[in-house]
Amino acid sequence: MAEVVTGDAVVLEVSPAAFPSRMAALLIDMATQIVTLVLVMLVVSIAARQLSGAAVVATVTVVVAVVIVGYPTIFETLSRGKTLGKLALGLRVVSDDGGPERFRQALIRALAGIFEIWSIVLDPVALITSLASSKGKRLGDMFAGTYVITERVPKRKNLRPEFATVPPVLAAWAAQVELSGLPDRDAEAAGSYLRRYYDLQPGARDALGMQLAAAVAARVSPPPPPGTPPAAFLAAVLAVRRERDYARLATQQAQPAQTAAAATPSPEPEATAGSAATHEAAPAQEASPSTSGFAPPT
Repeated sequence: MAEVVTGDAVVLEVSPAAFPSRMAALLIDMATQIVTLVLVMLVVSIAARQLSGAAVVATVTVVVAVVIVGYPTIFETLSRGKTLGKLALGLRVVSDDGGPERFRQALIRALAGIFEIWSIVLDPVALITSLASSKGKRLGDMFAGTYVITERVPKRKNLRPEFATVPPVLAAWAAQVELSGLPDRDAEAAGSYLRRYYDLQPGARDALGMQLAAAVAARVSPPPPPGTPPAAFLAAVLAVRRERDYARLATQQAQPAQTAAAATPSPEPEATAGSAATHEAAPAQEASPSTSGFAPPT
């Protein structure tokens, strides 16, 4: 999984597509383009009997350009990053910031593909850059600021109820624990351990639990009470972390509304002659004693 920070400072976890799935999608797209070229060329060859040589060359050039460049550009622009091959493999092209692919980016990728996909000379360059990049970027992706992600991520198991909340014995400790030093990778490892807790062998489960608990305890303050089981400690840490993340997100979402409400001036009532006279006469009425013997407090 890779982290992407959007323009709104929101961290997204996305999964870059694996090299075999990208290659399979590319082969499907290339086969589609080749079949399309063959069919169109058959039509052009039939019509070429009535065309001049220059017209035939111009027609063939336009057809090749449309199929090689237009196919990925049009498909990826209209479907927000998908071609037929990517649709079949559950892949999508996105911007580096996690946003949808734009027309300019799709066109740059398609133009670069002429040299790094359809050219035998530069094929090794595209292969090397794709394998060397942590996000599997080929040259077209580097120029366009894009990369390919997989949308068919296996559904992650939910935590069992006993691991989804803070254990009662750790409630007092959880209320004052500081988690700012806990890295995401340690929290993810703890969550994965708790999801597979009952699938592990007892010996391996205890050893892995002690190892993860020691690593997490070194990142939080204060340490858990002595004798706390590793699973209970990790469950409490994840529950507190989740609750604080939700609270922080709710606060961030409420701030723009509060700022807008504070910036909106409240309408002031217009003063009229009658109301002004009433306000001026009010002190005089308050100063006079009531006929029932009750004097207003001063």
